[in-house]
Amino acid sequence: MIVNNMLNYSPSLDSMFQALGDPTRRVMVERLSRGPATVSALAEPLEMSLPAVMRHLQVLETSGLVRSEKVGRVRTCHIDAGAMRTAEGWLSRHRQFWEDRLDRLDALLLEQQGKGRRTKR
Repeated sequence: MIVNNMLNYSPSLDSMFQALGDPTRRVMVERLSRGPATVSALAEPLEMSLPAVMRHLQVLETSGLVRSEKVGRVRTCHIDAGAMRTAEGWLSRHRQFWEDRLDRLDALLLEQQGKGRRTKR
């Protein structure tokens, strides 16, 4: 069990999920999922200072979820699709594991209900 947990450990996944743990950063990722945006465009709907927005973007960039490029005075941000696929893959594998277990539990409970009905008669 410990070995399996160590095989699933990924520092990059940790930083991705930590970055996504903040609602402001999730808003930014949601906006960027529709296409590239400047820092000013990302900051516009948020009720915070531009330096605070930049700190959030730095966390997203460090996690690998977002990348940016600066042309002149304008910084444009983009989603890193590869990083998003990594996180989605991890979630997908774990979702399948739990769905399988819950399906087996459901089958067992249905079987037990059927046995209970037969013995009550």
